[in-house]
Amino acid sequence: MQIKTAVSDGTSQQLKIIDAQLDAPKDNEILIKMVATGVCHTDTAGRDGLTTPLPVALGHEGAGLVEQVGSGVIDIKPGDHVVLSFAYCGHCRHCLTGHPGMCDHFNELNFAGHSYDGSHRLHLSDGQPLSTFFGQSSFSTYAVVDQHNVVKVDPTVDLRLLGPLGCGIQTGAGTVLNYLQPKFGESLVIFGTGAVGLSAIMAAKLTGAERIIAVDIFDQRLSLAKELGATDVVNSKTVDAEAAIREILPSGADYTLDTTGVSPVVLNALHVLKPGGECAVVGMGRELTFNLQNDLMAEGKKISGVIEGDAIPQLFIPKLVDYYKQGRFPFDKLIKFYDFDQINDGFAASKDGSVLKPVVTF
Repeated sequence: MQIKTAVSDGTSQQLKIIDAQLDAPKDNEILIKMVATGVCHTDTAGRDGLTTPLPVALGHEGAGLVEQVGSGVIDIKPGDHVVLSFAYCGHCRHCLTGHPGMCDHFNELNFAGHSYDGSHRLHLSDGQPLSTFFGQSSFSTYAVVDQHNVVKVDPTVDLRLLGPLGCGIQTGAGTVLNYLQPKFGESLVIFGTGAVGLSAIMAAKLTGAERIIAVDIFDQRLSLAKELGATDVVNSKTVDAEAAIREILPSGADYTLDTTGVSPVVLNALHVLKPGGECAVVGMGRELTFNLQNDLMAEGKKISGVIEGDAIPQLFIPKLVDYYKQGRFPFDKLIKFYDFDQINDGFAASKDGSVLKPVVTF
């Protein structure tokens, strides 16, 4: 079938909406009519050729309606409201023990540009294959995805809102709720209050953590962080972040979470931990240099990379939707909608920070 999809060929930082051919779903796959898709920093990396072979059809925070299912799909049916999350094999030891974000085939299935069986579902009009992104390429009017990508959600909730639960919001909230799991009375410092960091703050509020400290350089973001559950805020542009945090937590923090990927900020997150504390890193960075003895070993501190919030999307995303319905996880406050033909405006707003979570609608 012919669809419209947003493609990067690497020649500019503008996505082009083009006509493409989409193959019918195979036995393990599902055809989705897209309703909306969130814009994430990882899409920018894909657009710029840093993750996936070009040309690539982008989009990986999709939400839509099921139109057709393959013969091997038993728990999804036409008409279902669904969110699309990351791709995983479902068969390796990590998948089978509840950690699909650490799937042995994660990079292959999400970034290599082909489908689960190694072939391509998307093609240009001349037959040239288009790389898919996260197994979905959901900046498109339709997508064909493996059943492991698909999460059925409550049809009473506005589907346009739900796509970002598939990656960015899942990453922030899941890192707190699934991985760090702060207990009642403990403390957590979140560095960076974009969509991922603010999702982590909302999640931390659900845990009963005693101190939830937000660190950023933008006062307007810190104000929203306070509204969403932060007990304290620190503007690291105007004060020394480590000193300010130590004033609030003289013994140090139980947990820290870096969403920035900026090396000096990650070091801040390590330094403010109490002995035995743990720093989770979800930001996309390149290099980090630290003193193994002083920064880790001397006080038994830990640093961990966490992928996709260590979540099982099919279990975790419906829980976040339930919390949203209860008014306890108001992630809609992060979202601004853009029409499909305004997709580059959404990317620009994400880059300059004027919008926390742009969502493209179809």
